Amino acid sequence: MVKMWTTVLWTLICIVCPVLTDDGLEKLLEERNSLIQEELEMMAGSDIVLNDIEEKANNIIMKLKEKEIDCGFVNPQYHNFSKHFFDYKEEVKNSELFKIIQKMPKGAALHGHDTGILSPDYVVSLTYLEDLFVCFEGKYIQFLFSLEMPTSPCNTEWQLMRDARYSSGNVEKFDAVLRKYFTIVIDNPHEVYTDVNAVWSAFQQYFIATTGLFTYKPVWEKYFYDTLLAFREDNVMYVEIRSVLPELYDLYGTKYGILDTAASYKMTHDQFMNDYPDFFGAKIIYAPLRSVDAKTVKEYIANAKILKKEFPDIIAGFDLVGQEDLGMPTKEFFKILFEAGDELNYFFHSGETNWFGTTSDENLADAIALNTRRIGHGYAIIKHPLLMEEVKKRNIALEVNVISNAVLELVSDIRNHPLASFLAFNLPVVISSDDPGVWESEPLTHDFYVTFVGVASRRADLRLLKKLALNSLYYSEYSNKDKIVHEFEIRWTKFIEGIIQE
Repeated sequence: MVKMWTTVLWTLICIVCPVLTDDGLEKLLEERNSLIQEELEMMAGSDIVLNDIEEKANNIIMKLKEKEIDCGFVNPQYHNFSKHFFDYKEEVKNSELFKIIQKMPKGAALHGHDTGILSPDYVVSLTYLEDLFVCFEGKYIQFLFSLEMPTSPCNTEWQLMRDARYSSGNVEKFDAVLRKYFTIVIDNPHEVYTDVNAVWSAFQQYFIATTGLFTYKPVWEKYFYDTLLAFREDNVMYVEIRSVLPELYDLYGTKYGILDTAASYKMTHDQFMNDYPDFFGAKIIYAPLRSVDAKTVKEYIANAKILKKEFPDIIAGFDLVGQEDLGMPTKEFFKILFEAGDELNYFFHSGETNWFGTTSDENLADAIALNTRRIGHGYAIIKHPLLMEEVKKRNIALEVNVISNAVLELVSDIRNHPLASFLAFNLPVVISSDDPGVWESEPLTHDFYVTFVGVASRRADLRLLKKLALNSLYYSEYSNKDKIVHEFEIRWTKFIEGIIQE
């Protein structure tokens, strides 16, 4: 009886769940492979066709990439990209792939803040300039260039930096302590930067501490010149810098207004272009702080219109900056911004947040409605499928700053960055670096490397790197796209040949 029921049950199983034949298995595998292939053909860079030489270079690059990823897959405890950026930023510089990406022509850097680009060591070097006074106030610091002892408030005392340094008894130790004011890199970020507000507080303190140093007119011009040089040396061809265009000063107490600051930018830019004619220049996005009222934004807009009229070749447009969660939402200034929309190009910071359904992430909808040309960060757009469709339809680029988002506590494991989805959906993306000097990364190489190895699909190859570089040129405000793309192709060819020859 038992045997009979066993036979009946087996017969029923065979009827309901037929045995998978060789043909059935082959079709199943075909469907599986087809699904993966179709998805790969959706990905950013899928429209790039590699020539024979590029294919050879691609093989070299992909072997290096796969080796790094597969090592982490087998040994997740050693995988860099699951750690904090501060833990691996120096180590990855020894990677063969990092060195290749460093040599790669990267197109343009379209999202950077003017005084956050250069390293803390560079900032320390500025403190060796003559006539610099310093005021140490515990964890705070002030700087001022002056011919005489400053009279501005100091809770301790103003000292000539030269005297403070050499009376310390140990110049090396003094500079090491001083350097800490110019970076947010620490040994225990998870313990100190416990949330977004904590790290943003340290981040903003950098800009407060360095204000008196950087707004000294000769330093302002030197810093911008050296910023352009740093980008050029990192194989960037063109940059767009966001600036609040602050009031500058000189040794004699003269104050320079916003138009003077813009004029300093133009003069320095022109000098740099004269010295390095192979560079393609820079434009400035006027980007004052968003934590203000409507009346102040109206003044900003008036300034922006004057700037555009006086400096049409260097002023690209307008933005509002600062921590979105604590700043005023864009919708509070909707009427003012709408009325100026025909005269100004917008490049709004939007969606630099982990929140969903708040004014911070809904700034994305505001920016799109206001016809922004690009969106700064756009981190939260992954939660807004309709807005993702809109940026694709309207061809609005997302300026993704992957390391910035990790350092400023939006994502702890870089593999979980929404950029992975942006690339998979082939959204218009450009890679930039925000404030690389503050967290001690290269001007652009670290962001490209982390994007390629730590965020993008293991299958994403040379085509993605080329696509991202080209995107940065096409979505830039550089006027002659054909010219800059043509030069990029020449540099790209030399880069590819260099990979094969090594």
